[in-house]
Amino acid sequence: MARVLYLGGLGRSGTTLVERLLGELPSVRTLGEIVHLWQRDIRDNERCGCGSRFAACSFWRRVGDLAFGGWANVDVNRVHALRDAVERTRYIPRLARAYHPDPQVREYASFYSRVYAAAAEVSGASVVVDSSKHSALAHVLRWADDIDLRVVHVVRDARGVAYSWTKTVARPEADGSDMTRYSPGRSALLWNAHNAAFGLLARRGVPVRRIRYEQFLEDPRTALLSLAGFAGLTIKPSDLDFLGDGYADLGVGHSAAGNPMRFTVGRLPLRRDDAWVRSLPRSQRRLVGAVCAPMLRAYGYPLNPSLEPS
Repeated sequence: MARVLYLGGLGRSGTTLVERLLGELPSVRTLGEIVHLWQRDIRDNERCGCGSRFAACSFWRRVGDLAFGGWANVDVNRVHALRDAVERTRYIPRLARAYHPDPQVREYASFYSRVYAAAAEVSGASVVVDSSKHSALAHVLRWADDIDLRVVHVVRDARGVAYSWTKTVARPEADGSDMTRYSPGRSALLWNAHNAAFGLLARRGVPVRRIRYEQFLEDPRTALLSLAGFAGLTIKPSDLDFLGDGYADLGVGHSAAGNPMRFTVGRLPLRRDDAWVRSLPRSQRRLVGAVCAPMLRAYGYPLNPSLEPS
């Protein structure tokens, strides 16, 4: 049974950074956003975090051979059909029910569990990390019988997330295309929906550890020790030597999909990005603050951040 640490939350909340730092711990193998593996990697042959095309990456080739007898044996059309049938935010209330779900839920989850188990065996890791983020997928994986699922719910201030979604970010692995953009109003609604869904998952008995991105950056060493314990790992102080004062030294990873940070190798500065306090227009900041106010308060964020120290 594969032990899976699933990183959840709305995109642009810092999950890629959390994933990269977790990937430097012993007995951990980070996989990127497996939710996109079926299209972006198997079909589109985009680049792995190591820089190679997916089909040329020896790690992923071995995973595919072990999980499916080769990636060519994966019926991607079937995976997409199952995704459309069961993995949508609007289906979460149905997935969260206490009784057994539609057989398609377990079938869809089985594609993921086979990847997780193969990746753990190929890498020799005790824990594999999936940073897919999608709340509906986390609810699907709850019904998988053959994985030990533990969820890290990564939360970032909704206004910082909204500002990040307005920026143009290139996808270097896709040779010129950009990442999706959302308006502040749209991202505010998504922030509420996805974060609430992870709260519901915890109430259904799944182990969920919530972390605030801003606090994680303030003390990444303590945060990583806590997450390692949550994942069932014993970490020695020397295992965190890759962390310095305000930076982390990163090795090559094998993230299948995700934020461009997955390609970073070497020294990565660790600092809070509070540019939204100055750069997000006041009207948009107020809109997002109003829409997300109840959950911002619940997570401990100030409703008037301009009056708080940066």
